[in-house]
Order: sequence, then structure tokens, then C-alpha cells
Amino acid sequence: MSVYTTKTSILKTFSGADRERAKVIAANKVRFATPKEKGLAESVRAASEEQNFHLVQEFTYFLKEAELDDEELEEILKDAQKIVHNLTPDFVNVVEALLSLNWRKRSCKTIEAFTEFSIEILVAHNRYLPMGISKFISHWIPNDQDGADWVNGCPSNQIYCELKPIHDVLNRIITAVPMAFDVIVDTISSKFPYFKKPAHVTSGFLFNLLWLLDYKPVFEEIILQLVLQKLLVLDVNAPRDEINLENSCKQMEEAIFHMDDITVSPDTNNSEETVDHPIGQCLDVCLHMLYKYFDKKCSIKSIFTDQERCTANRIFKILLFTFDDVLLPSHNTHHVQFVMFFITSLRQTYYEAFLSSLWQKVQNPNVSAIIRHGAVGYLASFLARAKFVPLCTLQLYLMKLSKWAHSYLDDSDEYSQNCSLKSNLVFFSVCQAIFYLIAFRVKDLTATTNDLLFLQTLQLSRLAMCHFNPLRYCLAAVATAFAGVTRTYQLAYCHTVLERNARRKLATVYGHEKSMPEETLETFFPFDPYLLKMSNKFIENNYLIYQGNADDNVSPEPLRRKRGDSEMVDDDDFIKADKRQKLLELSKSQEFEKHFHFGSSPGFSK
Repeated sequence: MSVYTTKTSILKTFSGADRERAKVIAANKVRFATPKEKGLAESVRAASEEQNFHLVQEFTYFLKEAELDDEELEEILKDAQKIVHNLTPDFVNVVEALLSLNWRKRSCKTIEAFTEFSIEILVAHNRYLPMGISKFISHWIPNDQDGADWVNGCPSNQIYCELKPIHDVLNRIITAVPMAFDVIVDTISSKFPYFKKPAHVTSGFLFNLLWLLDYKPVFEEIILQLVLQKLLVLDVNAPRDEINLENSCKQMEEAIFHMDDITVSPDTNNSEETVDHPIGQCLDVCLHMLYKYFDKKCSIKSIFTDQERCTANRIFKILLFTFDDVLLPSHNTHHVQFVMFFITSLRQTYYEAFLSSLWQKVQNPNVSAIIRHGAVGYLASFLARAKFVPLCTLQLYLMKLSKWAHSYLDDSDEYSQNCSLKSNLVFFSVCQAIFYLIAFRVKDLTATTNDLLFLQTLQLSRLAMCHFNPLRYCLAAVATAFAGVTRTYQLAYCHTVLERNARRKLATVYGHEKSMPEETLETFFPFDPYLLKMSNKFIENNYLIYQGNADDNVSPEPLRRKRGDSEMVDDDDFIKADKRQKLLELSKSQEFEKHFHFGSSPGFSK
């Protein structure tokens, strides 16, 4: 204790007599100096035969408080191994003390002795399985102060060498005790780090989970589903606007430094840079690890064995099931869903199966409208953004969406008054998906004469002019962009409908100072631009950034951002000025209450 601390301490000072008394009590607490005097075997024998648990209690205190060297610890563990069958649940305290010993940084012989004892005690007495497995998995969680030993989720050589015996023990226990499977799953779930923990803590735990999958693939389904659920918690607590704000602040600081002629070392601008948002940084590192794992397991190699092919297909099926069960019903996600974007980019059969699964949900009337609405959003956003999806697939799903919408119109009553958003949610979602895809992929869909003829077969004018008036419920930028494209290529003329809808909203806007919530289709574009820096290298090569229509000779002019506008028209709105001049004058009527998340952006941004 420092001099300063001694002078300012508020603790009660002890007299010499009190200090000596405390030493005597501490000395009496452990009655033997070494385990050789009255070892574990004698203590257990006395308890079993004479019902005298006093020696066992003393030995337990000894294990908890004595500083044992490698030789003493090795001898105790070997003695314990000899009487392992006598260590019944009556001796749970001493067994817990033995399993809690500090063994990771010991000699190889001591580690081997601990390993052999641990396996034998857990195999012989299933009662100790939860306690023993919990002790082992606790070593998977890095300390908050160990960030230097965990760089981007990868441990240092020393940490790796300390973790290897733990995984070897677990591997042998799982093989010998089948019931350990459920115990390990429960323990992993309960010990998963809190989402506000430092990034190296969560990523270090994830590193060990992926290590477990390498030697025990039987855990793949449960572990991957659990990991995505936990990353989903990180995702919703790292909103896009907060990540953007952190990045903007950093850019401003860097600009100030450059203005002050402060040179930045090239080493500080490395390729492994991540975002500044604490939770976003953790999510970035974890997704980077997952992408790397999936790339290793599922990517097509020059030499691909049948077993590797089965492994890749099994992982994809697990992810597809997890998507349906966890991701699709979730609200306000930003980046975790890109796991599906990445895995489907590895093989053609994967993205075909993903799109087919989404389409089956869209057209299935037994699925809830909310899930069908979400499936439409995923379908449209994926087709718009996935560079690896060929044009023929895009046209195929445009045709399917169009046929479904026209069939919906054929089955409806033209004079029906029930045109509310709630009653026709799926229809409006499908129409907006068609409008969005045509507006976003206009360059590809109008490249040749045959492509234009295909767009004419979609009968877009009928959809836009129908009595349901889907343009009324679409997001403003989607409706405006679609109207501009269809007028340019003489596919439909929608501006009169937009102006009529705008006049209809004027009374609501000026009378109540906001548009009614049911006037706007709450839309989710799950594959909006990816903001995480480190893991983006697995996404960017397959990600399609919007490129303006080549037939437009007028340079784009961004819409002026107003309070409450949707976030899709920020920097690189592709709607040309000559196509929306009239709408700009009426833009007041197209303001929306900002009650939906960033995913409502159609992402017409570079």
C-alpha cells in the first residue's frame, strides 16, 4: 500500500494484538502445510467410513487458498484420479475445488494430470457434468482486460495453446458421455457474453464456438442459430444512423487533423479498420469471423470431396432454416441478414433455393400477411442488390410478381370500396417490389429491344392505374422513380396519378400537420448499403451499387431533404430533375412521418 493510501485510508486501524490474532485465525484455517500429511484419499476414506467430513472440509479450504506448485498439484490430481469412483455427490465441494484449480498455465505434465482426472470424474459421475462443463467453457470467455491477446477475434499463440487442452477435454467428454450434448448447449447459451461487452470478449467466445464446430459438427444447427440470435441483439442495438454518426465524427476529426498539417502514419489506415461504434465494432468483427468460416466451409474449390459438398449443403440448409425462423420475423435488423447474402453468393443453387423459399411464402395465403410482406421486401432487395444474380432470374421473378398482382386484380371486385392498406398489404407490397426493381435495375432491364418488349408484357399501366391505386401507398422516391422510368420508355404514364394522390393528401397534411400512418406502406429493404468496414470485404465484390440510367442526359439533382422524409433520397437519388419538376412543387404533400427504421430506404445510393 502506498504512503498516500495509508494516510487517507478510511479503514479501521488494527493494533498489534488484533493483527496477531488475525494471523492465528488464518493459520488455523488450514491445519496442514502440504497434502502429503493428510491427503485427499485419507480425507475421503474418513468421510466414507467414519462419517467424519472435517478432514474433507479442511482439504477443500486448502485447495482453494494454498498456492500449489506444479509438483504438488500434479500429485493431488493423481491421488484424486485413483479414488475417482469414491468421489460421489457427497463430496461435491471438494470436486468443485479440484475442477476450479488454476491449471491452464502449468507444466505439460500437470495439464495432462488435470485433463485425465477431469475426464474420469465426469464420465464416472454424471452429476458433475454441468459443473465441470461450465468450468471449461468459462475459460472460453476472455477477460475485459485481455484485448491485446485477441486481435479481430483471433487469439495470440499463447492463448491458443492454453485453449487447446480445453477443447481436447470437451471433445473426449462429448464422445464418452452422449448426454453432455444438452449440457454444453445450455452452458453455451447461458454464458454467451452480454451484448455491451468489449468486442474482443464476444468475438473470443465466438472463436471458441466455431472451433467446437470443427471437431463436433453435430452442434452446427443449434450453435449457428444461437449465434445469429445473439448477433441480432447486437444488430438492433447498433442502428445505422448511430454508425453513420460515429463515422461522420471520425471523418470530421481527420479533416481537422489534415487542416492542421498533422501527418497520419500509413499504418493507422490499415485494411482491418472497423467502425467506431462500440456495439457496431463487435458486430463487425463477429460477422467477419462468420463470413470467413462460411467461406472456408462452403466456397467451391478446385478439389471438392463428397464430404465437403455435404458439409457445405448442410450449413446452407441450417442457415436457410435459421433465416425463416429467426431473421425473417425480426424487425429493425441492419446487417445480420447479409449472412444470407454472402452464403448465396457462393453457389448458384443457393441463391436459387433462397429466392424460391421467399417466393413460396409470398404466394402462400396460409402464411401471415406480415411474413409475406417481409418476404417481398427480402425478395426485391436481394434481386436489386445481388450482382451475382443473372438478368434472366430477375426477369423471371418480375414476371412471377406481375402475374400474381394481375391475378389478384382479376379476382377482386373493381367497384369494391375495401382498398385499405391493411386488407391488401401483400398486393401493395408486391406492386412496390415491381416498381422498385424496375426503377433500380433500369439499365439492365432496358439494355436491348427484347428487354423493353419484356417490360411491356408486364402490363405495368394496368397495375399503376388500377382501382387499388398502389402508387398512393408506395414510398415517395419509389413511386417517383418508377414514374420517370415508365414515362421515358413509354411503358405507362403515372404522373397524373401521383399528382392526384398528392392533392388528396394536402388536406391531411395541412389539417393535421402530418399524413395518416395508413397512407404509407411500411417497407423494409434489408440489403441497404453495408456500413461495417472490416466484414464488408466479403460483401462489396458481389454488391450492386445503383448506377443512373444511361439514357438520361440530365445530371441527377438530389431531392432536398425535409424533416420526416424517407432516408432513401440522401446523396445519390437517381430521379432526374426533368422527370420530377412538378413533383418537387408538391413535395410538401409527400412528407411522411418517420416512424419506420432505416431499412425503409430503397437504397438508391452509391
